[in-house]
Amino acid sequence: MNKIYPSARAALDGVIADNQLIAVGGFGLCGIPEALIDAVKDSGVQNLTAISNNAGVDDFGLGKLLQTRQIKKMISSYVGENKEFERQYLAGELGLEFTPQGTLAEKLRAGGAGIPAFFTKTGVGTVVADGKELREFDGETYVMERSLVPDVSLVKADVADKSGNLRFRLTARNFNPAVAMAGKICIVEVEKIVETGELAPDDIHLPGIYVHRIVLNATPEKRIEKRTITEKAGV
Repeated sequence: MNKIYPSARAALDGVIADNQLIAVGGFGLCGIPEALIDAVKDSGVQNLTAISNNAGVDDFGLGKLLQTRQIKKMISSYVGENKEFERQYLAGELGLEFTPQGTLAEKLRAGGAGIPAFFTKTGVGTVVADGKELREFDGETYVMERSLVPDVSLVKADVADKSGNLRFRLTARNFNPAVAMAGKICIVEVEKIVETGELAPDDIHLPGIYVHRIVLNATPEKRIEKRTITEKAGV
């Protein structure tokens, strides 16, 4: 089966739709599927619920979809760095399911592993646990968290072979493998495509069984969220 598509727009065709639950890999602006996010914007789909560690910045990453009002709700861990996110949330225009970062990662991992729910101590006694089942194990209280199974996962990897086996680059791996595993349909944006068998087995970070569609973006912008320079004494 050919998993390679000629463009991000083609890769989304017949998959992305209004009112879907989508998951997007990345951490800040590191390892985000830039071309796929732009293609979602251009598709014009509405009322999306987006799972992502954060929502990009005002004019990049998922911030673009907030500007066009295509996202109705975020399931996120960190919501800073985005003034439009703040404005929409405080105005009651954007829903937010605020989730501790480790819990968010586990909700995705569990979804990909076919585990419908799990118990964690994180959030017990806070608003995170409001309305959720609590249970005691060995004298400790835990909160039950439901796993996440998005309709579509959008992922960024460094290299894919033609079977969809993926290799991520350094910290750009972040949430991407868990997002890929959780989605009913997984679309991956990569910087390089190689022949099946060219990646050494030990270099494969995610097997191709999780990947349905691949699109090449050989020259992503890779914008830096914040550039900080430290001046050395005596220089």
